[in-house]
Amino acid sequence: MSWMARLKQGLAKSTKRLADNITGLATGTQPLDEARLDEIEDALIAADLGPAVAGRIRARLATQKFTSYADDGDIRAVVADEVEKVLTPVALPLELTHRPHVVLVVGVNGSGKTTTIAKLASQWQAGGKSVMLAAGDTFRAAAIAQLKIWAERVGVPIVAGDQGGDAASLAFDAVKRAMDEGIDVLIIDTAGRLQNKAGLMDELAKMKRVIGKLDPSAPHDVLLVLDATTGQNALSQIEVFGQVAGVTGLVMTKLDGSARGGMLVAAAEKFGLPIHAIGVGEGMDDLQPFDAGEFARALAGVEG
Repeated sequence: MSWMARLKQGLAKSTKRLADNITGLATGTQPLDEARLDEIEDALIAADLGPAVAGRIRARLATQKFTSYADDGDIRAVVADEVEKVLTPVALPLELTHRPHVVLVVGVNGSGKTTTIAKLASQWQAGGKSVMLAAGDTFRAAAIAQLKIWAERVGVPIVAGDQGGDAASLAFDAVKRAMDEGIDVLIIDTAGRLQNKAGLMDELAKMKRVIGKLDPSAPHDVLLVLDATTGQNALSQIEVFGQVAGVTGLVMTKLDGSARGGMLVAAAEKFGLPIHAIGVGEGMDDLQPFDAGEFARALAGVEG
């Protein structure tokens, strides 16, 4: 199955939600008067596109003078076009600019952080890069064990310690080892316990500080992994981790398990952070670079 086919399949719930919300609002036989335009705008907000994007789509429908004969297909085409406009500036690849290129991965527990790390490691390795992992979530034994399993499965080295160990010291050791061994990419997992924001902030700040002693430009990327099933809650996660960790880019996972895919549009509109990749399944190739046009068409249910 092609990536576009998998993306459409993965976004099917989100597409259906959007379709269900706008179905019947434009019949092709009635004019789009103010009341109907208001209903369409409300429906787009309910589909998680966010008020700013929904407002622009409403304005576009109004200015295009669809006084009659506008149907669901017309609305979908405008939705796809406006969504693509919002997403194009943030659809940016994660470029490896240093050696080792240090990537700090942050996100709440359960967001798909560990599997995302494994998928990125696998893809970079397949692209000819040497990769090393670091189990920096020392708060949870399960997180360390899980990352060790993935490292073995992918076939990459890992730096790991014991539960309760100092995450910053582990990160320091990992960066030093990656430098000594000429590793291309070092991916560091981190704790994701938002209920203790102050402690997490201190830990991440310390990790960044000690990494900087070895390489003042590191970490070179701070990736926030978001779970699409959390819907609007993801926006508050971007805000908190932005403050705590200085997030440089986003990865959205579990789009196939959610009808909340429109949230990615609201996130792009509000924060303007690069969206590097999206995931629509468990397989290693189910995480792919983010393409604004593909996503917009799949979300709106537009062919082509």
